[in-house]
Amino acid sequence: MADCLQRVLVDLIALTLNVKQAHWNVVGPNFRGTHLLLDEIVDAVQDYTDTIAERMRALSLVPDGRPMTVVESTSLADFPSGERNTTEVVGQITDRIRRAVVTVRAVHDQVDAEDPSTTDLLHTVIGGLEKYAWLLYAETAAVGNSAG
Repeated sequence: MADCLQRVLVDLIALTLNVKQAHWNVVGPNFRGTHLLLDEIVDAVQDYTDTIAERMRALSLVPDGRPMTVVESTSLADFPSGERNTTEVVGQITDRIRRAVVTVRAVHDQVDAEDPSTTDLLHTVIGGLEKYAWLLYAETAAVGNSAG
């Protein structure tokens, strides 16, 4: 189970860093709403990260959030440098959020077999991340487009 939770942890840390990078460099239409929503996402993902790391400690597991560990083991792509248009930011961050959800879902069954209480935390992370993917998508979606 330690490996499963570690995979979730590093993807959440990487997600936080990617979203913060986007927050600092987003420009264009819907700037203010996107900028503020990105900061809200950072706060939520940091809370999820802390919850997972603290659960690991409660189970006598050792979380590893060191920068090189995150770089070497995350499944998320790096967010590009420089200014990015709101539409590009929405697409790229939504993709990274969804990728993090894939990681959480991938470890779900193994974690559930070993500790159903921890699985409840994973459900919270999945629900929260999916909500933020939807909110972010809706920030720049065109009416009639249900691809979100």
